[in-house]
Amino acid sequence: MSYTFTVSPDFSPNYLAGWYIFNTWLQIQTGEAIHLELYDDFQAQRTAIQANQIDLIYANPFDAAMLVREKGFLPLVKAEGISDEAIIAVNANNPVEDVAQLPTGIRVAVTEDPDVHMIGMIMLEVGDLDASNIQTCFCNNHILIVKNLIQDKADVGIFLAKAFDDLSNLTKKQLKILVRSQISVIHHSLMIGPKLAERQTEIQALLLSMNNDDKGKNVLNSLGFNAWAKVEDEEMEFMIDLMDTLII
Repeated sequence: MSYTFTVSPDFSPNYLAGWYIFNTWLQIQTGEAIHLELYDDFQAQRTAIQANQIDLIYANPFDAAMLVREKGFLPLVKAEGISDEAIIAVNANNPVEDVAQLPTGIRVAVTEDPDVHMIGMIMLEVGDLDASNIQTCFCNNHILIVKNLIQDKADVGIFLAKAFDDLSNLTKKQLKILVRSQISVIHHSLMIGPKLAERQTEIQALLLSMNNDDKGKNVLNSLGFNAWAKVEDEEMEFMIDLMDTLII
């Protein structure tokens, strides 16, 4: 029997090869045939999830509630020391220094990453800005957000903080951060579906010990991670409840 593994579409293109390397490592360690399927957008991925085509997923926190409550997924691990934070940035030449100084009618570039979009919109509320008085431009990835800001096709960009931090120094010099969120408890999680649920503890242990040998460390480095940390059921429920609160 083969299984399908997927990754939230908001991952940085810098780590595309890393996820294939990780998938190969996972197959070897588990002895299972696991196919990595990457989707271009969130809607395509959610369609596959609803059709019960996904067995393992590195999921964004926005989708965690649906995965747990509707599809019976269980949490495995998260990237150690990494939380989902958002950054609001502008062109380096923009005179604005604070979100409160942003005028209505601004063009906001953002990906379809739902949790980052949500956090970014919460931060924009400081400037009395919301969906009714801004122009939202959805981009397929954070590189296009950068391009829009540099080419003056957008006034503001909302980034996943890790994606922004992974930009080259040359690119970051052309941008200016107005604010970075500090929520700390929202994170992506590697989750396991019902077909593999009986192996949750075993696979979780494999992942938690990855950084104990050079080969595992190299695989983790290809993802931009140092190690995995365990996600308890209670932690997942807390994050889901927090996301529900923020959405409201």
